[in-house]
Amino acid sequence: MSEKKSSNPSSVLYRKYRPDVWSDVIGQEHIVSVLEGSIKLNKIAHAYLFSGSRGTGKTTIARIFAKALGVTANDIYEIDAASNRGIDDIREIRSGVSAFPLESKYKVYIIDEVHMLTKEAFNALLKTLEEPPTHVIFILATTETDKIPETVLSRCQIFTFRKPNREILKILVTKVAKKEGYVLESGTAELVALLGDGSFRDTLGILQKVLSSSADKNISIKEVEDITGAPKSVFVNDFIKALLSAKKEDALSVISKVKKENISIKIFIALILEKVRLLLILKSLSKESIIKDFKQDVSEDDWVLLENLSKASDNKVNSGMLRELLKAYDATTSAYIESLPLELVVVDIL
Repeated sequence: MSEKKSSNPSSVLYRKYRPDVWSDVIGQEHIVSVLEGSIKLNKIAHAYLFSGSRGTGKTTIARIFAKALGVTANDIYEIDAASNRGIDDIREIRSGVSAFPLESKYKVYIIDEVHMLTKEAFNALLKTLEEPPTHVIFILATTETDKIPETVLSRCQIFTFRKPNREILKILVTKVAKKEGYVLESGTAELVALLGDGSFRDTLGILQKVLSSSADKNISIKEVEDITGAPKSVFVNDFIKALLSAKKEDALSVISKVKKENISIKIFIALILEKVRLLLILKSLSKESIIKDFKQDVSEDDWVLLENLSKASDNKVNSGMLRELLKAYDATTSAYIESLPLELVVVDIL
């Protein structure tokens, strides 16, 4: 296994805006505070496990932690266990850990996708974790903690990374777009954040695609829909109008159109949920000062539509409808036919 040093970030957005110091980290404050505290108290463990879904900042925080410990780039070794997963690869690490750091107090080994190691490789790694040299720190990163042997877990301090919520990703998208010289129209950042699905990396990847494909510095929701293949607002709006007016055939027809365009049903339901939620809020609240906080989540045209629908006499939106849509969203991932949970909602509600 070759020990690769950290490389300089490129112009790709998720690298360009990757946090470099603790204060830049967002959404993982519970982890930052503990790691910062351990450095101040000089209570450094010899092995850490960073667990969480992809794109949540595991390797980024590993690098910041190493830097905060005073470890230079020449003493940080990043290994991808997905492509270097055998016992010989781990033996190579074991032979390297005995050597002292080149420039720092510690040598830091960041092993990404550690759950991909073979059983034999894990056994070899365990021997090193049981009796590590005082100058070595291991930071293991994984998306699947359940695949890591208990014997390895028991020798690590475990930190669980949270998925960033939609609001955090929305703020990030708006901030980065502004720094890149772009203006996002109302609701655009919200859509990019939704498509990012709880991943900093994926969200900025989508934003990169949108900015690179746009000839204008003002980015609209329609552009994001066209560039990313996200469900068109007209489909979402037509489905909601059919649902509220009890037009079963129209609602099923919209689902059929979405399927023909090969659009993700899960994302389609997510966008329906966003707007039905806003409808329920508009119907339930009367204070303009509160309602305006939600206006930035959709385009101006969509907001006008939602206001009109909320005031319509045949508006049947209620919490039960929202619950059924939530169930459909959860069921879509494992459904034999992806559209079936949403089609059942239409049949059951109407």
